[in-house]
Amino acid sequence: MHPILIRIPLPNRPLKIWWALVAIAVITLLYGAWSQRKQDKQGALGGVLIGFAAALGAWYFRDKTYEAPFVPIYSYGVMLGLSLVVGWYLTLTLAERDGLPKETMANCYVFTAVAAIVGSRVLYIVTNLDEFKTFADIFALRRGGLVAYGGFLGGYVGSWMYLSRHRIRLMPWADVAVPSLASGLLVTRIGCYLFGCDFGTTLTKDAPMWLQKLGTFPHWPDSTLDSGQGSPAYVRHLVTHHDKALALNSSLPVHPTQIYESLCGLLLLTLLLWQRKNQKFRGQIFFLFVFGYGVLRFLLEVIRDDEERGVYGPAMAEHVLIPGALLLMAIGFTFGIALGIQNERLRTIARIVALATPLAAFVWLKPASFGETTTIQLSTSQWIALLTACAVSYFYAKFWEEARRNPKAAMSLGLPAGAETAPKVAAEDDGDEEEEEPADEEASAPADEAPAPPAAKSRKATTLADAPKAKRDKKLVGKDKKADAPKPEDDEAPAGAEPEKT
Repeated sequence: MHPILIRIPLPNRPLKIWWALVAIAVITLLYGAWSQRKQDKQGALGGVLIGFAAALGAWYFRDKTYEAPFVPIYSYGVMLGLSLVVGWYLTLTLAERDGLPKETMANCYVFTAVAAIVGSRVLYIVTNLDEFKTFADIFALRRGGLVAYGGFLGGYVGSWMYLSRHRIRLMPWADVAVPSLASGLLVTRIGCYLFGCDFGTTLTKDAPMWLQKLGTFPHWPDSTLDSGQGSPAYVRHLVTHHDKALALNSSLPVHPTQIYESLCGLLLLTLLLWQRKNQKFRGQIFFLFVFGYGVLRFLLEVIRDDEERGVYGPAMAEHVLIPGALLLMAIGFTFGIALGIQNERLRTIARIVALATPLAAFVWLKPASFGETTTIQLSTSQWIALLTACAVSYFYAKFWEEARRNPKAAMSLGLPAGAETAPKVAAEDDGDEEEEEPADEEASAPADEAPAPPAAKSRKATTLADAPKAKRDKKLVGKDKKADAPKPEDDEAPAGAEPEKT
């Protein structure tokens, strides 16, 4: 594990910073002109604004140069960028399947991604004010410093701001966007692991060796980063376990909570995609993600040991505070989220397990004696997890009841006139049905043309397809009766014919 993924060598001469900014300005202005030609006003405006900002930056840094043997490409930055690309394709694919306007959703994704990065940085700054000595430290993202929950909240606000301008409901977009958040957890937490941040508490000596190896973070060379003497776990243990850390030249084995949360992202992504097959109302996928991640993140925070999390609220006994919070979330699951489990038996089992979890946590955390009680405070992420999980449980139950009363309205996109697009899957299904109809007609044709039994000949004109033939038969029978004497086999009149008047 290493914070720098690759190093790009540079020429042995100073590089003008304004060159890169001018290149950015030219590219964005060309994009704005192309968008204007396509009558995309938002794209044109964005290109012009970014190009103008880059041009100003080029003028401001006209005398600045950059000189270094190489440009470091940081592991966390690469994983963050990869998560945005994966999320882009995943979100737009799901949006197209649901019938949302693809171009509007693409612009919304960019706006939401920027708002999420800003929100994640803001929450980190608020909880770690002592780390920021200068204004420039706010933009030093190469050392990490993003909080997942800040990104979720920032993205939520950004989506609401963008969609409200286009008069599009938030919940249909949220349903197609949250799977990309789960995939983002899967990818970005690997970047956290490579950097060494967001680590867990120390492992016991009887922990499996493979887990101890995964949870051991190295002492990097002093010149690896601008600050620090190694991975965050190593730096932390220099304070708490100084002699052992120096002797090992690495951190003590800790819980690799980054890997745990990455696996949680994979689990949530699978759960959300499965739930889409049985979706009953708009917002169901979003509520499920918020609750599921809230519970998992709350539990992971119990074994997190990094100081950057921040703690707030009343200090209480650990064996009371943790089970009490889990009990609130279990109640929310029982009366809210559990409604989405269609199998009644599985729903009952899930409710029992949820309510038994707080009791198990109490027994596990209860000290042997009163004097050994551990007093803790909830972290920032735990408070957000608890509050959001309880809130979405209430709205899940409310929306579920509305969906039971009016299923069609519950699944409506609520798009403004002219913005609706046919869902991709539905369009394919309709095409299949249209192709099958001729085959059905051909298959039924022989049955219609099959000769009727002698006893049923007079009743053959009962279908719409045979109505003209029945009228012709009726006229012929009438002419035969006038021309010749009736024969014994012609005594019976065709079905539906009126008797002749004499």
